[in-house]
Amino acid sequence: MLVSSTTAFTICFAIWMMFAVLGIPIKKSLGLNETEFGLLAAMPVLSGSLVRVPLGIWCDRFGGRIVFFVLMLATVIPIYLIGRATAYWQFLALGLFVGLAGGSFSVGTPYVARWFPKERRGLAMGIFGAGNSGSALTKFVAPAIITAFGWQMLPTVYAATMLVTALAFWAFTYSDPSHLVSGSVTFGQQLKVLKDRRVWRYCQYYSVVFGGYVGLALWMTKYYVAEYGFDLKLAALLAACFSLPGGVLRALGGWISDRYGAHKVTWAVMWVCWVCFFLLSYPPTAMVVKTVNGDMTLNLSVSPWMFTGLLFIVGTAMAVGKASVFKFIADDFSDNIGAVSGVVGLAGGLGGFILPIMFGALVDLTGVRSSAFMLLYGTVCVSLVWMHFSFRPSATAPAVGSTRQAAAA
Repeated sequence: MLVSSTTAFTICFAIWMMFAVLGIPIKKSLGLNETEFGLLAAMPVLSGSLVRVPLGIWCDRFGGRIVFFVLMLATVIPIYLIGRATAYWQFLALGLFVGLAGGSFSVGTPYVARWFPKERRGLAMGIFGAGNSGSALTKFVAPAIITAFGWQMLPTVYAATMLVTALAFWAFTYSDPSHLVSGSVTFGQQLKVLKDRRVWRYCQYYSVVFGGYVGLALWMTKYYVAEYGFDLKLAALLAACFSLPGGVLRALGGWISDRYGAHKVTWAVMWVCWVCFFLLSYPPTAMVVKTVNGDMTLNLSVSPWMFTGLLFIVGTAMAVGKASVFKFIADDFSDNIGAVSGVVGLAGGLGGFILPIMFGALVDLTGVRSSAFMLLYGTVCVSLVWMHFSFRPSATAPAVGSTRQAAAA
């Protein structure tokens, strides 16, 4: 069950991220600016995010197997048609339909989680979430196909791959009626989780660790091409140094979260991202320092190798953070995982949709490419402050209770 679901999600995620590479030759062909490229790359993320809530609820009510299977089949034709599109609006429209593949996360997460006991769900969901490595898969496969056969061939290959994956998923998975939510539970009752402040807090965390991951996964190939002048193959390979650990190590994050708790792990992740984004935010700078011996010129910049190393650390931290946030959900909402994971996944996906557009807009407005990391640095600051004030009372509560018991004794 876990292997089949994870494999299907990996393919879905690879196709969801296809414009990270495919968008570069399309941008050149259509003469798009940075903001237009950001919108093109992010369009699948929008639809894939918006459908997460209903898909999570349908998974609870009808079962993950049938919902996952139908979802994959629904994307095959739109993927194929991308290779026949010629106008910008056609790519945007088809991108919305292809984006449905991204909603598979909100189906697979509750579907997989219910096959495991509570104490092992963090690891199980982490292994499933490792399908995020599909982003790296696209960066390895897509440049080779585009270089050898042209960009129009990539959608054809991906459409065939999705069809085969859907059929294999149906053949090797099962359904358990006991995993379904009672029919007496209404749609409105499932959405009552939105009144819980914990859900909104987890939405903020996930918009950083998943939204930031998706945004950077879509943007980094182009960043290497534009900032360092690398060709498409090398740029995609280096970008995979962020995408690959950001997906594969999610399983490790699930194990760590089971062992040390979601709060400690998420707190550490935010601090690691805070430091790395601070360093990545610094734009190439030339300084003239007045000394007793005359002017001294200093050139400060992040080399491509240091840049890649910092991205690898960020990708690792985000992989762990994605798992720890869903450990929160599995612990706090074990009876309503589908609806809550859909809402939190929606927030993370919307972050992944908005960020590439904002990255492009900031470059068009400021001319500074590292402004993307300045924006991410600010989002991490918000999460750290919110987490500090949210968990401080609960952290001190046991100590207060112990003091009162000692006084009573």
